[in-house]
Amino acid sequence: MTSETTLENPIEKKEVKPHYTGHRKRLRERFLSSDPATLADYEMLELILFPAKPMGDVKPLAKSLLSTFGSFAKVLNANPVELLRVEGVNEAALVAIKVTRHAAERLLKEEITARPIVKSWTQLLDYLRINIGHNQNEVFHILFLNNKLELIADEQQQKGTVNHTPIYPREVVKRALELGATSIILVHNHPSGDVTPSRDDIEVTKFIISAAKPLGIAVHDHVIIGRREYFSFKAKGII
Repeated sequence: MTSETTLENPIEKKEVKPHYTGHRKRLRERFLSSDPATLADYEMLELILFPAKPMGDVKPLAKSLLSTFGSFAKVLNANPVELLRVEGVNEAALVAIKVTRHAAERLLKEEITARPIVKSWTQLLDYLRINIGHNQNEVFHILFLNNKLELIADEQQQKGTVNHTPIYPREVVKRALELGATSIILVHNHPSGDVTPSRDDIEVTKFIISAAKPLGIAVHDHVIIGRREYFSFKAKGII
């Protein structure tokens, strides 16, 4: 009597790939082959986060960031401490987000430095919005210009609270003389988003004008920056 041994073929299990397999490659190709402006905000954030998180799906994190902070711009301008509180954001992701923000600021600053302010006003406003428009506290900046109205320096003079910044006209004029500036643009932000100047804003502007004029320094403008709007003292005939 012979017995037959039946050999069963092992069942080949197919490897189940994650649903996001190939997503990174496809998104990069879309970015390079089409207009980047057509990408959604979360997709732009994904591209920013790819190098920081080489493995896995970053789409949920990108959408979580947008949900937490409210917009693409607010994510880029968010406080580092608040960013790190979002689950999935590590130091590498934080650096990727902040590098993107500061790269945009540096690009715009180079553009306005290369030619007179009056010929690059739109770029100047874009730069100021990125630089201080999303700050949660008021900050006071001065743009120092030469006799061709070209930017010499942009310096933060004071940092205040959510609705007030102390300004010292003597320090403003002193710094202008140190840099050899012949004119200045005063700039501060209103975190509330309402760019209407206060009585103090108007009075301190006139004080600085009166202190600077005898020394040959002109106040070219005072600009109040909000997240979306701005107010120009010069355009409104205040100075």
